[in-house]
Amino acid sequence: MTQADYELDVRPILREGAEPFSAIMEAVAALAPGQRLRLLATFKPIPLFHVLGSRGFEPSAREIGDGDWEVIFTPTVEEPDAAAERPDPVDVEIGAEHEHWPAPVTELDNRDLDPPEPMVRTLEGVEALSHGQTLAALLPREPVFLFEELEARGHRWRGAVEPEGHYRVVIRRG
Repeated sequence: MTQADYELDVRPILREGAEPFSAIMEAVAALAPGQRLRLLATFKPIPLFHVLGSRGFEPSAREIGDGDWEVIFTPTVEEPDAAAERPDPVDVEIGAEHEHWPAPVTELDNRDLDPPEPMVRTLEGVEALSHGQTLAALLPREPVFLFEELEARGHRWRGAVEPEGHYRVVIRRG
């Protein structure tokens, strides 16, 4: 017997300007073996494709109207959670403060952009750097999808919430 999809609608979270990543990861953790995740979002969550792909899920996306998207994440392996055992990349990088990094060659202010534009603009900036150069970006919130993508591309970063409430990240091209 086929198990019903686990449905998660993150559109209300996104419309409030909040980050749904933790809710998505909680849903993934709650899935029964072989169960699919049906995600509803206000945009096509391409960064999430890589994140869940590394955890053993294959995405299938379709626009459902008014700019909203439905994505079905189907498990491709039984035990995909090896990535969950590694430490949080942010903690690892923040702990490397003794390293000397060059001053950023580019400063981006992405605080007023709607998702996924802050991530897209930041990645484009990093790709324009030479090996070892750094870029600083101001973001409206902690960029959890960005961290996964930076790791996949071999880049390093340091970041923290600023007193004003936004997130500042410095990225070193690998």
